[in-house]
Amino acid sequence: MKFAASTAVCAIALLALGGCSTGIAPANKSRAVSVAAPFTQEMRVTGEGVFGGEQVSYEAALETYDISGKEGRPGVELVSVSYVAEPKADAPPRPVLFVFNGGPISASLYLHMGAVGPKRVHVPEDLSASVDAYTLVDNPYSPLDVADIVLFDPASTGFSRVVEGGDPEAYYSVEADAQQFTDFVAAWLSRHNRQEAPVYILGESYGTMRAAEAAGQFAEAEDVNAPAGVFLMGQAVNIIEYAQRRQNIISYVVSLPTLVAMGVEQGKVDTHGKSVEEYMAEASEFAETEYLLALFQGNRLSDDALQSVASKLESYTGLPAEYFVEKGLKVKKDEYRLALLADEGKVLGVADGRYISDDAKQDASGVISYGYYNGFRQYMTETFGLDIEGTYKPSAEVAGLSAWDWGGSSPFSAYDYSVGIDKAFEANPDLRVLIGNGYHDTMTTVGAAEYLAAQANWPGSQVRLSFYPGGHMAYSLDTSAERFGQDIRDWVTGQGNWANVE
Repeated sequence: MKFAASTAVCAIALLALGGCSTGIAPANKSRAVSVAAPFTQEMRVTGEGVFGGEQVSYEAALETYDISGKEGRPGVELVSVSYVAEPKADAPPRPVLFVFNGGPISASLYLHMGAVGPKRVHVPEDLSASVDAYTLVDNPYSPLDVADIVLFDPASTGFSRVVEGGDPEAYYSVEADAQQFTDFVAAWLSRHNRQEAPVYILGESYGTMRAAEAAGQFAEAEDVNAPAGVFLMGQAVNIIEYAQRRQNIISYVVSLPTLVAMGVEQGKVDTHGKSVEEYMAEASEFAETEYLLALFQGNRLSDDALQSVASKLESYTGLPAEYFVEKGLKVKKDEYRLALLADEGKVLGVADGRYISDDAKQDASGVISYGYYNGFRQYMTETFGLDIEGTYKPSAEVAGLSAWDWGGSSPFSAYDYSVGIDKAFEANPDLRVLIGNGYHDTMTTVGAAEYLAAQANWPGSQVRLSFYPGGHMAYSLDTSAERFGQDIRDWVTGQGNWANVE
């Protein structure tokens, strides 16, 4: 199985050129059925489990949706996996949570197996463990107790395909990609007679661009209500921060807390008795004031001021002050990954800077993606009796940045995908936006998430930030998966830190 860098984060890769049974009754335990694409069969099995401390009986369904093309685009056959809880008498419409990963474009198996499904892959605490040590276990953190869950795989990923003879590249744009998702949501709600259900959208990485664009499309649609909530996990909505061009001084400011987290994890940074969160917050305050001013002044900065700022950067990152002086105070995240353990011949991971290897050409944290794929393959066999190898595509074959239409025509175009959420707020002032990120994610950073929230035209009372130990898929840690699941519950129900909002 070939994965591009880390298929759960293929948007960024492109930009960067067990346990007990849940009670699911397998469709066919005697043998696995190999499925040819496109997959047109429908399969339903019942299951039960304990989620959020509540016993839940549900139906797991593998369904195909024929979606007509619009604006000259070919039709698509979209295959989803959904989990719908047994309804309770006289209960209000149960929320529906639509979930997808990034790209462009990848399948949803990572959030499925890592966070929201009834089963999840347990990732060993030993970061040097081989993929064989990853196990499939029950997932008590799944938010299935508060919402039905639908996993969306865009055409050219999973079992989903463009109709025979159609050009897959017709959907290689932010707008068209989001359009097939909004059409799918309308179709799913109609088929299940759930048009009045509150809709929540959870996207990861590039999927946050899809989520923002789709939220805007929903707001302007006539057949689907505006979403009740949007969760941007590992957000790429303000992706301009990622590139770290030399002149983009904000990117260095917002990246500093991530360098702190990695330095502490590798034992190269002394927090002076403070927690890693406290030390990251201290570094963030320094970055937004003294560091930002020094970067803005550039070669006008006095030698004394240069040395002072470089010394403080040394205390926050573990790299020598002289290194920062040589670099004009601008050390990119990728440079940091290579430099911190260079004397040991080691490099830090890309998607998760807690992982280390001795091969700079490989992402040490890429093992997580392999573990999730293997777990998903086992899960689909045990649950639906399907052998997905060779038929389920973890990611589409998008040939780099130039093969995708980002919505701009030149390098000077603004990557402002937040306007979709602006429209969603206009249509639904009660919209709840949750922005999440992993401390050790070197691609989409906690600082960039804070910067997005600070610069967006969104009411502060309706926006929350939540950060977790771990990388781009922070839910690979059990403790972060638990927090992630609870954050989803609070976001959907309006409880926890969403309660008592004036």
